[in-house]
Amino acid sequence: MTANTSKGIQYPQSTDHTRLWEHYQNLATTADGIIIGNKDVQVFTSNGTWTRPAGAILVDVQVQAGGGGSGGCAATISGQASCAPGGGGGEYARGIFLPATTGASVAVTVGTGGAGGAAGANTGVTGGVSSFGALITCNGGVGAQGGTATSTAVSLGAGNGGTGGTGGDIHINGGDGGNGQVLSATPLKFNSGGNAHLASTTRASGISSTTTGGFAGYPYGGGGSGPSNGASQSAVVGSAGAGGVVIVTTYTA
Repeated sequence: MTANTSKGIQYPQSTDHTRLWEHYQNLATTADGIIIGNKDVQVFTSNGTWTRPAGAILVDVQVQAGGGGSGGCAATISGQASCAPGGGGGEYARGIFLPATTGASVAVTVGTGGAGGAAGANTGVTGGVSSFGALITCNGGVGAQGGTATSTAVSLGAGNGGTGGTGGDIHINGGDGGNGQVLSATPLKFNSGGNAHLASTTRASGISSTTTGGFAGYPYGGGGSGPSNGASQSAVVGSAGAGGVVIVTTYTA
């Protein structure tokens, strides 16, 4: 007679008179079913369904939410400037699960990047939530407020990084965007887009006394940087954040 360990490896008992080579064969066969020998990687950049591969042993899930859009900039007249803040980066999480926990399939949601604010002092859109079923949820970076036209010093707060998600083994907040600042009718260039765990910071708008557009957030989950205006310029649209991603690596027998 044989018995099994708690992890499924078969071994002989004292009353078992099977030949020794058969014991070794059973041991090798059952061990093969619980030792990692391969992996399956599925990358989702849009909504979909993850299907568990055959022979799954461990499921490693990374979830990145979308980045927030920057604000737009108001039109200016002589002696004015405007500088919109950058959007925040999306939240990231990671969790490792047993196949019994995930089940045979899981609905995957990938957060889109938040749109930039419309031309004028308009707020950018917050990045979308990304999730792996109910097991992990991450929140998008916050869209930044718009840049108002002013002839005096002003500092406008940027979009906060995504935070407050649930599930998984670790969560990393998205980075905050850079502030939109004007000093004596001159826009200052600190309005970078917030970083995410899977994306670098997007640089601030370039140096110019006229109009400078922001830059879209970097994949995956980076916030968009803000535009700026010097004197006597038209309103400017904000920059979009980058969409998120869900990466599922299944280690199989």
